[in-house]
Amino acid sequence: MTKEDEKYMRRCLQLAACGRMLSRPNPMVGAVIVARGRIIGEGYHVRCGEGHAEVNAFASVSDADKKLLREATIYVSLEPCAHYGKTPPCADLIVSKQVARVVVGCQDPFAKVQGRGIGKIREAGIPVEVGVLEAECQWINRRFFTFHRHHRPYIILKWAQSSNGFIDDRQHPAALSTPFTQMLVHQLRATEDAILVGRVTDEREHPQLSVRHWSGPSPVKFVLSREHPVEEILRECYERNLQSLIVEGGAQTHRAFLDADLWDELRVETSPMEITDGTRAVAIPANAVMTGEQRYDGNIIRHYTKA
Repeated sequence: MTKEDEKYMRRCLQLAACGRMLSRPNPMVGAVIVARGRIIGEGYHVRCGEGHAEVNAFASVSDADKKLLREATIYVSLEPCAHYGKTPPCADLIVSKQVARVVVGCQDPFAKVQGRGIGKIREAGIPVEVGVLEAECQWINRRFFTFHRHHRPYIILKWAQSSNGFIDDRQHPAALSTPFTQMLVHQLRATEDAILVGRVTDEREHPQLSVRHWSGPSPVKFVLSREHPVEEILRECYERNLQSLIVEGGAQTHRAFLDADLWDELRVETSPMEITDGTRAVAIPANAVMTGEQRYDGNIIRHYTKA
């Protein structure tokens, strides 16, 4: 792996992120074609059911530059597909273009790929390097990876709390978020597939759990209850191809997920408000690592992932 490889793989990741809203449930993928030290083609997976990143990258190569393909390197953030789905295999397309080299960010965990795309290209005599910026390439598609590896959605536990750790005021809702951080919550909802609250929260607050202060689709709503327990909800998410789930609470619901170690990220908003009595937020688990912190209007939002 060279500095040049890293540079062009970072460009792949920039392109991949452009497909965040429309590529679902497919992964976000970017592709860059380089020859003689310059990019001659690039693309990303725009929309599920349409051309993959590699298809769009090759289509962007000008007629004048097509003669350079045989000496070119194609960089792809995720392993090229090897099967016929809604589109033909990208591994076959790469082989047909007779490029000189392929660089892949990470292997695809999807059962119909899992190394087969890389294998096809190598069998055709084209060298393939795998694992350039691998952690970053896996991170951008962490929902997709979790879904296919663990057969469950990627789970984000989210709550807002007072400065002294209460999530309500004597069992009554407390205005802990600001208008701006509330908008950020709706932005989050627009980018995730499903959302869940506990029965008590649903009956007491009747939350809409929709996207009202942002643009995008509202997530599928679930209510945790004895009739609809955690395992059943996660199974239904998998069967319906819902790859991510926001768990908005309350505390008993959060505890059920934490006790079962069923979480991938925490998003905790802390208000400067102090509350004298109410429901306490769950404790941050020992295996959580803080990965980010933002401050808005006096509130602090901290993000955690598993160690």
